[in-house]
Amino acid sequence: MTIDPSPSPQAGRPRGRGIYLLPNLFTTAVLFSGFYAIVAATDGNFDRAGIAIFVAMVCDGLDGRIARWTNTQTEFGKEYDSLSDMVAFGLAPAVVAYQWGVVRIAEYGYVWGRIGWLATFFYAACAAIRLARFNARSATSDKRFFEGLPSPSAAALLAGFVWMLNELQREGLRALVLAFVVATVAGLLMVSRFPYLSGKDFNLNRRRPFAFLLLVPLGFVLVGSSPPEMLFGIFALYALSGPSFWAWRRFSRGRRAGPGK
Repeated sequence: MTIDPSPSPQAGRPRGRGIYLLPNLFTTAVLFSGFYAIVAATDGNFDRAGIAIFVAMVCDGLDGRIARWTNTQTEFGKEYDSLSDMVAFGLAPAVVAYQWGVVRIAEYGYVWGRIGWLATFFYAACAAIRLARFNARSATSDKRFFEGLPSPSAAALLAGFVWMLNELQREGLRALVLAFVVATVAGLLMVSRFPYLSGKDFNLNRRRPFAFLLLVPLGFVLVGSSPPEMLFGIFALYALSGPSFWAWRRFSRGRRAGPGK
């Protein structure tokens, strides 16, 4: 009995180009959402700008997972994803905050206008540094944690705050200063070394308590009841989790070391 050495059509068939296109389509959606947020903020539609940034977050969470599920990770996709993230989560939130606040805060004097301008640029610069650091250390970093606040979460924090203030029609110097404080704090958290849970080790196939399933519809109900406030609140808690976890670990180490050691 002779065996045909030629490979079967299925074994030697190259992977279709369409499957490589799928994750990059979601990355393009991230880029488009960031671009649309900038255009909407320029036109004064801050609610649409906030929604666009949150849509970008959803698409950004899907493109990497789809690439891993379909085994189509490429260097091109990695670089394209990073550039799209810079637009959607670096430039777009900064422009949204600038358009919403700097135009108004300039009415209170030249110095306040420059402070607002610097705060939004500082945020954009920190986002670029955060993304560059992530790319440089991705091969050796602990996949369970992010080092510093992820740029999508920082974007949600800043854009969600502006969206919330716009919906509540909060104006005046106090609201404007708070927006630029949020921009500065979000930027600092991005370049910090605080550990943030990544959720990459979350296994959907693992058994969960039945009560865990109730959290999903409950989350949709809460967010749907008041999207700007709830989304800002969720990402504000996540932003605080990094410093809180760091402080808890330092406190735990100090207690284990004992007094006088």
